[in-house]
Amino acid sequence: MKNSPKSLDNKWLRFSVTLITAFVGGLLFTVLHTPIPWLLGPMAAVLIGARFGKITFYWPVQIRDTGLIIVGYSIGLSFTKDALMQIIAKLPSMLLMTTLLVFFCAGIAWVVSKLTRVDYPTVLTGSIPGGLSQMIIFAEEMKGIDITTVTFLQVARLMMIIFVVPFLILGPLFHHSGSGGATDVVSKAVQTSGPIFPNLLLLAIICVFSAFLARKLKFPTPNLLGPILGTAFAGISGLHGPVLPASVLDVSQFMIGAYIGLLLKPEKLENKAKIISLAFLSGLLMIAGAVGLGFLLIHFYHITPSTSLLSLAPGGMDQMAILAHEVNADLSMVTGFQLFRLFFIYFVVPPMLRLFFKVGARKFKKTA
Repeated sequence: MKNSPKSLDNKWLRFSVTLITAFVGGLLFTVLHTPIPWLLGPMAAVLIGARFGKITFYWPVQIRDTGLIIVGYSIGLSFTKDALMQIIAKLPSMLLMTTLLVFFCAGIAWVVSKLTRVDYPTVLTGSIPGGLSQMIIFAEEMKGIDITTVTFLQVARLMMIIFVVPFLILGPLFHHSGSGGATDVVSKAVQTSGPIFPNLLLLAIICVFSAFLARKLKFPTPNLLGPILGTAFAGISGLHGPVLPASVLDVSQFMIGAYIGLLLKPEKLENKAKIISLAFLSGLLMIAGAVGLGFLLIHFYHITPSTSLLSLAPGGMDQMAILAHEVNADLSMVTGFQLFRLFFIYFVVPPMLRLFFKVGARKFKKTA
């Protein structure tokens, strides 16, 4: 059934209101000199506007996907042969840190479950770090898990990390003025960058095709991961693209931020006050755990504090990569750690959770 002209006009109106609201949020956060203003500003403005406005906000997923492809291309540029070798050398520490972070989050989920009296499988699924889309799909497949609560816990954690981590990074504990690994990565990318035409056109085609292929293969976050891998493979093979100007990256952040602002829907929750407060408290505890593991990581490698925190922050890879680019952290290391955790959560965590829930259900039946 085709959309009627009236419904199309309504969509355009809703989109226009959302676009203006997001733009005002970005401008306001720019004036306030907040970190990554064109990500946080639209996100905050759309979140508030959608909750209190009279018009239902609308943001096409295709715009978000375009923003992810742009970010994926920018991240992929940092994956030189040297960066790839560094990541391979760090695989043992990636496994250790990821496992510790997942177990730490599982412990927090147990405490939150006891305090809210929400069943542990639901809270645990909502607390797994960095796998929002994967955990929501997993919750849909498993019986007895509250999808609304899982979605809220995942998005609340993501919101907390996106808002809190930038201020931590720019604070006295993690801020650094030296030229860390990121400066080397960026300078190498600039030195090896190719001409705008035809290289950029070829890489744009590669990024779109890679995103399409990643979706077909059901990769996690395909519109980000596909372009990262496609651009990285092209760069290692000798096809180098130009580094994108800051204005283009701001536009990509704007595209992503407005969409994220629409994800959180607290009105659908039961026991809103308790679950919301504990969701944000658990988000803060996860950040504290990432900070602790970050200091441990600094002892393993000669890296800056900002690189260590962004490598382990249990948030979205795209947001952490954007922030790493902003503060001159080692982009290849941050993305390498985030990618490893993404694949770990995608391939390892769901089978482990299924086994854990089955064993738990049997024990419950025996004691009942």
